[in-house]
Amino acid sequence: MFFTKHRYLVRWIIIIASFLIISLILWNTYAFFQNFKAEERLKMENWSHAQKEITESKDLDHNISNLALKIIASNRSNPMIIINQDKAIDCRNISEDKAKDSVYIKHLITKFKKENEPIAVKYNGKVIVTLYYGNSPLLNKLKYYPLALLLIIVLFGAVVYLFYNSSKTAVQNKLWSGMAKETAHQIGTPLSSLIGWTEILKSENTNPDYIVEIEKDISRLQTITERFSKIGSLPKLEKTNIITETIEAYDYLKTRSSKLIEFELIVPESDIFVNLNKQLYSWTIENLVKNAIDAMKGKGKLTVKISPTEKNVKIIVRDTGKGILKKDFNTIFEPGHTTKKRGWGLGLSLVKRIVEDFHDGKIKVLHSEIDKGTTMQIMLKLI
Repeated sequence: MFFTKHRYLVRWIIIIASFLIISLILWNTYAFFQNFKAEERLKMENWSHAQKEITESKDLDHNISNLALKIIASNRSNPMIIINQDKAIDCRNISEDKAKDSVYIKHLITKFKKENEPIAVKYNGKVIVTLYYGNSPLLNKLKYYPLALLLIIVLFGAVVYLFYNSSKTAVQNKLWSGMAKETAHQIGTPLSSLIGWTEILKSENTNPDYIVEIEKDISRLQTITERFSKIGSLPKLEKTNIITETIEAYDYLKTRSSKLIEFELIVPESDIFVNLNKQLYSWTIENLVKNAIDAMKGKGKLTVKISPTEKNVKIIVRDTGKGILKKDFNTIFEPGHTTKKRGWGLGLSLVKRIVEDFHDGKIKVLHSEIDKGTTMQIMLKLI
């Protein structure tokens, strides 16, 4: 109960705690890297002191210290370039082939200078050897550890987000289905009653014109009920001529719209067949056309165009209305998004669900300019 009531607070606490943990891990990794680097520096300085002791022992004709020799021989990890007074170069922990390449050695010297400050070995006030050394392979791997850690965290976050998003989508789909089925059920009860009353009116010698109009409305209600029942479950698709279905939906709205709107229908002469659910497709066209009419405030030009490509068919609905901001091209398809004073903002989200989830097609805002109009495009696969 507490988590449900304070879910936003809990979410922010988790985010802040995760950020602090990641920051501590990165800071400790950085501190460890610097300590390890200091240890390697100390090791190189000990190497330089051993080199100095060997030089002194040679000049004084003393026995070379075994400890100094062990220190010199102990470094098997850090790559080293030693340059003596005569500019002769000696390489340690670098492959023989690369050590013979003077260009490569010069490149390494420049690189080592950037990684670590060179160590000068002096004897009697003169530099006898200059030591250039690079980071050990282990330190180089450790250097990329924070990046790898961040990558793992990002991937983990992406997995969590995708899981959360898919769960949320599943819940929304269940809500859609439940709401659609319940709506169809609720409409079905008074609809059955209306059909009965129509039969009674026929027997009472009522004006036939009245009966015809009532039957039209009943037929319309039956279509709406069927649409909602199909939204609540996986609809059946059939091979259908999309031109015929588009014309029927177009004509229905044209006869019931303002006379101030100029309607234009552009379709090819030959039939175009796609896998379609007739009721849901007509609902899609009606929603797009109604939105276009609303955007034009009942006055302007509305164009519906069908054009086939090699593998798909494009259905274009173009208006001369108020237009859509570019930043809203995607958000207009989200449930609840609306610019109208009334309505739930479900029209275009329903359209997207019908086109993409049920018909495996695509819908998008192809083009829009403020106060010039909007072009919507549906793309379906040919069969």
